[in-house]
Amino acid sequence: MPELPEMENYRTLLSEHILDKLITGVVVNREKTINTSADVFVSELTGNRIIFVERRAKHLIFHLANGKRLVLHLMLGGMLFWGTEDERPDRTTQVELQFGDHILFFIGLRLGYLHLMTSKETEAAMADLGPEPLDRRMNLERFASLLKGRRGTLKTTLVNQHIIAGIGNCYSDEIAFAASLRPSSKTQNIASSPELTERLYHAMQSVLREAASEGGYMEMPLMQGDTKTGKFDEQCRVYDREGEACPRCGGIIERVEITGKKAFFCPNCQHEA
Repeated sequence: MPELPEMENYRTLLSEHILDKLITGVVVNREKTINTSADVFVSELTGNRIIFVERRAKHLIFHLANGKRLVLHLMLGGMLFWGTEDERPDRTTQVELQFGDHILFFIGLRLGYLHLMTSKETEAAMADLGPEPLDRRMNLERFASLLKGRRGTLKTTLVNQHIIAGIGNCYSDEIAFAASLRPSSKTQNIASSPELTERLYHAMQSVLREAASEGGYMEMPLMQGDTKTGKFDEQCRVYDREGEACPRCGGIIERVEITGKKAFFCPNCQHEA
């Protein structure tokens, strides 16, 4: 599932191509993907413009010139492609937004959605999300306060969108590796140690910043000629690397299940807290 770095990469690249361009056509191939009738959706968007693209957690929020928003969550299997009709991907599309001779294709939204909302509805939809891990207001003190009083494992804490927004399976494992902590470590043990808390905070910051700058781990290019999207996949240290050698110590990376979620770690250089 796309996480913060993937959506931040999409936000950056799309902002270079779609802002202030007239939406000249809209195609809805799957009405369950949207939250209005297809007729209303097409009517609201045709002739409109996207003036700003915002990311909130794992969502993209397209700000429209008429004050409304398009809220996108790709969920599992969703992705985007920007190109001409001749470059149309060989995939079923759920929604297409046409900008003259270019089209923004929304693909794989069987579980995901693209909802048309007012600004108030958007705020309400995002109200339960935790703070952004890369926000300028997210310092060590605030991070420590988020962990304080929490119980459970490091893995479940990092992927809990109500605590910290935007981290999922991949980056929770990469952050735990960077902090030399096992994903099964108890959150309360980390919270009680200023040294471990600081180590985890800096690991979170460095991993997410590096992954976002390298285009995340999803390998499908956003457009032809896009060599950035998915570049971080080859740099993942432990995620989906079961049986491979640890890049830090040479140990063999293992996979376990933690409360129903897969987790990858090195048993040699990652330690239980």
